[in-house]
Amino acid sequence: MSRRPSLPRPATTVLAVVLTTGLLAACSGGASEPSSSPAPSTSAATATPTATETPTPTEEAPPTSPTTPAFDKTALSVDDPASLWVVSDKLRPLDPVDYAPTDLVTPDVVHQNPPTLRAEPAAAVVAMFQAGEAEGAGSFQVQSAYRSYDTQVSVYAGWVQRLGQAQADAQSARPGFSEHQTGLALDISPVPLSCALQACFGDTTQGRWLAANAWRFGFLLRYPADKVAVTGFTYEPWHFRYVGVPLATEMHDTGVTTLEEFFGLPAAPDYAR
Repeated sequence: MSRRPSLPRPATTVLAVVLTTGLLAACSGGASEPSSSPAPSTSAATATPTATETPTPTEEAPPTSPTTPAFDKTALSVDDPASLWVVSDKLRPLDPVDYAPTDLVTPDVVHQNPPTLRAEPAAAVVAMFQAGEAEGAGSFQVQSAYRSYDTQVSVYAGWVQRLGQAQADAQSARPGFSEHQTGLALDISPVPLSCALQACFGDTTQGRWLAANAWRFGFLLRYPADKVAVTGFTYEPWHFRYVGVPLATEMHDTGVTTLEEFFGLPAAPDYAR
């Protein structure tokens, strides 16, 4: 039996195949058109914005303590006999040599000789004696204080007569060179009287207290034992010179014990003539 010739597929069959193929492509996403605006990347979308850095504040320097001004050694004259800082020694006579203070007073203290002094040291010695007694050093008295030029002539002559001029010059100032003439110096002795004008005064309770505390009241132990070559006078633990509290405190704090050294003046072991 003879075969029939093959006939072409109906158009409907071809259409079905095409539709099936299209659906498969749509499901796989392969036929999707790329988006005109690409989606932002995950890293860019989730990045945390960087915070603006705050500059570290500059640390302020700690406040500095105010500088204590240096002691002014020129505040008062060392040449004027009326100055609290006048320096009188064997090379520095008073000018004029017969100088006499104008503000002499007599403080109310126990004394062997008139306790006349200038007003400021007179008030200071009263306070000093009261403090010494209150602090257990015992009682004090003024052995000698202001001496005029004429009085110093007599005092010095008496020393020369007893000891000769060389020894007198080691223990007593010539007229016109004496600190007693300034009204700023005094000799102190204990009550009851002992070791008056003697080195042993330095070993009494009064002498030891004065050596340690006189600066608090403006006084200076003027002729220390280790400064004879500077001052020209033997050790006199009884002789105190008023210079005022500021200078006495500065000398105490710096450990300088003579006016010559503090003010840079020449040592005065002997008279020039």
